[in-house]
Amino acid sequence: MQKEMIEARTPPIMTVGALAWIKGNLFNTATNCLVTLVIAYGLFALIPPLIQWAFIEAVWTGESSADCTADGACWAFVNARLDQFIYGFYPPEHTWRVDIFFVQLAVVLAWLMIPAIPGKKYGLVYGLVAMPITSWIVLSGGMLGLTPVDTHDWGGLMVTLVLAMYGMLASLPIGVLLALGRRSEMPVVRTFCTVYIELWRGVPLITVLFMASVMLPLFVPEEIVFDKLIRAMIGMVMFQSAYMAEVVRGGLQAIPKGQQEACDSLGMGYWKSMLLVVLPQAVRMVIPGIVNTFIALFKDTSLVLIIGLFDLLSIVQAGLNDPVWLGTSTEGYIFAALVFWIFCFGMSRYSQSLENKRQEH
Repeated sequence: MQKEMIEARTPPIMTVGALAWIKGNLFNTATNCLVTLVIAYGLFALIPPLIQWAFIEAVWTGESSADCTADGACWAFVNARLDQFIYGFYPPEHTWRVDIFFVQLAVVLAWLMIPAIPGKKYGLVYGLVAMPITSWIVLSGGMLGLTPVDTHDWGGLMVTLVLAMYGMLASLPIGVLLALGRRSEMPVVRTFCTVYIELWRGVPLITVLFMASVMLPLFVPEEIVFDKLIRAMIGMVMFQSAYMAEVVRGGLQAIPKGQQEACDSLGMGYWKSMLLVVLPQAVRMVIPGIVNTFIALFKDTSLVLIIGLFDLLSIVQAGLNDPVWLGTSTEGYIFAALVFWIFCFGMSRYSQSLENKRQEH
């Protein structure tokens, strides 16, 4: 009985550990105590009104902003236009094709990110080769009996993900080649890669998109017509590959020269030593920089509005111009910001898991 009473009075180990962590990290000095109390007061003053506005007094359904109240958020705007935010102007009877694209993307991401799923190499090959081809065929149509859908009808989240996916898949290998070329011993190759990188890093992306949309058609024969979405992809890839090249070059410079010398002593050629020994180590070392470039590319997709493409943010802004939904800009921008944050935070967490695995090995 006495033993049971002692155990009842003893706090759980997790509670003791949490209290020790709080005392050691938040209240260990006078400055930390003051900062902790100020932050706690700020959260206490901010979070309850935010919850009240965003959830308790919010209006979730309605036909116009008149159905909403002045005290709560008008999520009815997001609910009413959710399909347009996701599919843009894609024909409603064919939105199942966009769903197939979303499912493919989710399956590949789960395949690569969940450790329990085997066959990572096959998932990587499918994500890098098969998925881009099948996704474009399904979305654009014109093959396999699918009705063609012009890219002018694409919009919303699907355009954001399409631009981001193809931009990431193309900018990384091009950036690797540019990084290798800038370190090449051949003067012509090194000069070309250096000029390319410095040129594209020295101009803003808005200028690149204007050039891709307006000037690119001037340099190709008249019978060759580039789709506006493809032109935007080309501009973004050329821009981001220059930044990616510098990230990869930093990793290559961090590899000791002894690695290349060991490959030479074994009789390995340049490309074999690079692909099997040097590049894998360099890429692992610059995972944060690569993911940071991917995150920047994902957010830069919002700039395609200037050439007439409607990504997620652009389609939200277009919806705010509807007289029926005047006064709902806060809710629309919060929704767009939340979607961008979810994807960017997911990429950041995945890169951290890759870094942890690299450190464990």
